[in-house]
Amino acid sequence: MAARIAPPAGGADGAAAGELHTTVAQRLRADEQRYTPGRRALVEVLAAAGRPLTVDEVLGADDSLAQSSAYRNLGVLERAGVVHRVVTADEFARYELDEALTGHHHHLICSVCGSVADFTVDADLERALADSLAAAARRHGFAAEHHRLDLVGLCADCAAAGR
Repeated sequence: MAARIAPPAGGADGAAAGELHTTVAQRLRADEQRYTPGRRALVEVLAAAGRPLTVDEVLGADDSLAQSSAYRNLGVLERAGVVHRVVTADEFARYELDEALTGHHHHLICSVCGSVADFTVDADLERALADSLAAAARRHGFAAEHHRLDLVGLCADCAAAGR
């Protein structure tokens, strides 16, 4: 199982960043890809974000990134298991580092504006949820690898606006 690496808030730096970049490079090599400066910049932006970002938000965070290469490199990073794409109700996918790199979490997805926020639950609830989902998978002969929980509804801004 891959090490869980949580970059410090405000960006990956120090030992955590070194471990993150080593793991990303290994995943890319396993997919016969190189860890280019553009891919490293994308990983840095996503590590610093603390939430899933649209491509426009990624590009806005680092003006050295070109839109065409950002899309292409996000696809490569996704195939290599470095990046996870979060699908929302709007037309924009959002990207985040794979939870094997950052730690297990869930998402709050606004069905109006498409915003995505990460959240975690306490360890006891997470264990109970995992046990319940594993039992459901067994009943159906399904070999579950992990779970994701997305709560879909209205974010605070859209709820306050009465949308």
